[in-house]
Amino acid sequence: MSEERFLVTGALGVIGAWTVATLVRASVPVVAFDLGDDTRRLRLILSDEELAQVAIVRGDTTDRASIEHALDAHEITHVVHLAALLIPLIKADPPYGGLVNVVGTLNVFASVKERRDRIRGLAYASSIAAYDRADDPGHPVPTDAVGHPLTHYGVNKQANEGAARIYWLDDSVASVGLRPYIVYGPGRDTGLTAAPSLAMAAAAQGDGYHIPFGGRIMLQHAADAAAAFISAARAATEEARVFNLGGGSVHVRDCIAAIERAAPQVEGRITFDDEQLPFPEEFEAETLERALGPLSWRPLDEGVRETVEHYRRVGSAVSPAPVSPRAEPGS
Repeated sequence: MSEERFLVTGALGVIGAWTVATLVRASVPVVAFDLGDDTRRLRLILSDEELAQVAIVRGDTTDRASIEHALDAHEITHVVHLAALLIPLIKADPPYGGLVNVVGTLNVFASVKERRDRIRGLAYASSIAAYDRADDPGHPVPTDAVGHPLTHYGVNKQANEGAARIYWLDDSVASVGLRPYIVYGPGRDTGLTAAPSLAMAAAAQGDGYHIPFGGRIMLQHAADAAAAFISAARAATEEARVFNLGGGSVHVRDCIAAIERAAPQVEGRITFDDEQLPFPEEFEAETLERALGPLSWRPLDEGVRETVEHYRRVGSAVSPAPVSPRAEPGS
């Protein structure tokens, strides 16, 4: 089998940065494709020597030609498509959100379609935002449940799942979509659900923090999510499959307790609102591991401790410059 070469769109976002890091550390050539030029998240988790191994390409998924150029110039064999606008930015500008999230994804699929002889796998990020809290059946939501999203972001992601299915039926473009819940860890500093990570960063500096939601959630460390996307790209050989991402279901107070164990000096100063997010509490993920094989998920205490210790080493959270609704951060 020829050498793998990965293209990661939205590579400057948190999952993107960790995907790039995971590939670099496995000695897999990787191209980081993103509209932005702020490499702070990459620098937060990669050494200078590791970062030097990354080919960084500034490109726009709304411009199909820029995707195709990157795919061909670097002879890409696998694509992990993560580029997206998150909920707050889409709410501010829904038409542009649809352009980036839906048209951008269609451009990726169309570009892969023309290169099926070389590109062996395509994975993309959907989201549990494709579901509403009313879709919660009182037990983990199955992979094939019909969602009724209440945000433009969720509708965008649902549309992409449908587009992936049509690309398989009409053009035999295989893909695997993954639906993350709350991704946390170093570099997670934007989006509706960044609060747990921001609380960990604050605790590392001895500061308190208020998480503006509560209830039960599923937490997925960014490194574990990245590994799942890489496995998904390698497994995308037939059909258009979509899976919920794994990880444990915990209450926000359990997350806070883990932060306090990692940083006892902030005990009693990490607080939360007792208001549940507008999504179901828990999703079935066993189907994913049956399809891809066993995946590793950090226990909550381990992931929180690693995140707090990471931020202690770097001194503070490395947040990117303020993002305008016209920027395109990764998921």
